[in-house]
Amino acid sequence: MRHSQPTNPLKQSDEVARSTLAKVTRRLLPFLFVLYVVCFLDRVNLGFAALQMNQDLGFSPAVYGLGAGIFFLGYILCEVPSNLILAQVGARKWIARIMITWGLIASAMMFIRGPLSLYGFRFLLGAAEAGFFPGIIYYLSNWYPAAERARAIARFMVAIPISSVVGGPISGALLGLDGRLGLAGWQWLFLLEGLPAVLLGFVVLACLTDRPEEARWLMPAERQWLTTQLNEEREQRERRHGLSVLQALANPTIWQLGVLILLCNAFGVYVLGLWLPQIVRSLSELSDFMVGVVTTVPNLIAAVAMVLVGAHSDRSGERLLHISASATAAAVGFAGSAYLHSPVLVVLALSVAAAGLLSSHGPFWPLPSVFLGGSAAAGGIALIVSVANLAGFIGPYVMGLLKGSSGSFHSGLLGLALASLSGAALALWLRRSSLLRAVA
Repeated sequence: MRHSQPTNPLKQSDEVARSTLAKVTRRLLPFLFVLYVVCFLDRVNLGFAALQMNQDLGFSPAVYGLGAGIFFLGYILCEVPSNLILAQVGARKWIARIMITWGLIASAMMFIRGPLSLYGFRFLLGAAEAGFFPGIIYYLSNWYPAAERARAIARFMVAIPISSVVGGPISGALLGLDGRLGLAGWQWLFLLEGLPAVLLGFVVLACLTDRPEEARWLMPAERQWLTTQLNEEREQRERRHGLSVLQALANPTIWQLGVLILLCNAFGVYVLGLWLPQIVRSLSELSDFMVGVVTTVPNLIAAVAMVLVGAHSDRSGERLLHISASATAAAVGFAGSAYLHSPVLVVLALSVAAAGLLSSHGPFWPLPSVFLGGSAAAGGIALIVSVANLAGFIGPYVMGLLKGSSGSFHSGLLGLALASLSGAALALWLRRSSLLRAVA
């Protein structure tokens, strides 16, 4: 008589873990990726619109820089309360609300007529979008165990460079509609690129699942494994730290993460996002469409680097050295782009800078969840983003002032190199923190 072999419970558990995480990744990451592509494109498509809009409306580099940066004032003011609301009402409803309102405002930017309306629309766009990115980071922490988060976040955040890879040629082509139906090309750009956010907002409302316990697309054993795993991590974290929302907002490590690391990184991310088309245009007299094509190069290289660095950080379990090395690469790239003269070499140097800047995000974003959970995580993550987004206001505006006074991007690029190098040094310094030593 043939006897069945006993089931190995450890092997069975591993199989459940693999199948669960694979399903979560297939179900969530591609969709969230598309949402962030649309989000980031609506945030930085002003950089492509400026190729026509600045001349049509007589905007100086300083006016454009202030308009680009003022987005982040609205974002900062609404970021923490928006993410706290998301933690209470659920990601599905709140992310849908964010997307619908920001999409309507993004399309309404076609009605910009002067500096005041530029500043007003950009401020409202920032206020409407506030909470989206930290909300998604908080959301992913409710679906991925700590050891898997850097890879998941890096895959999600590849949307930043891919938004330019996709959006660059599309934006350049939309500018080619100049004069159709009496609208300027930049007006067509704003009108048409804002609509996908509105449509996707309704898709979010219909399709997004708030928590693993509600995921009917997982098998019962998979739901149980994921819920148990995340609950155990949450209990361990609360036993070690147990911070309330107010304690999280006052925690020095939160401020160190936001001010000392992400702030330095954000200068480069947002200046490149909002000024790269004009930097490329200054290198040679390319058409609007070809400017869009060339801007895809740094972003494609950055997309590959993000995935590789995030995966390596998860495999090694190390975070802060990865962040420091990435920031150092960004500093080298910016310094090179300031001194090189060949357009090809400048674009390659900017590619190194973009890869360094964006590669740090995968190792960075698992850090807050090491010691924060629940509403404290939502508030703490939002605070980090809010503080770092000061760079989104300051960086593009200062770049505009420097470009207007000197006529070149040289000083601004050197400033970005210094900011990135400071971030690299500060990441090494933060490794001494006892709170983060386990992941350093």
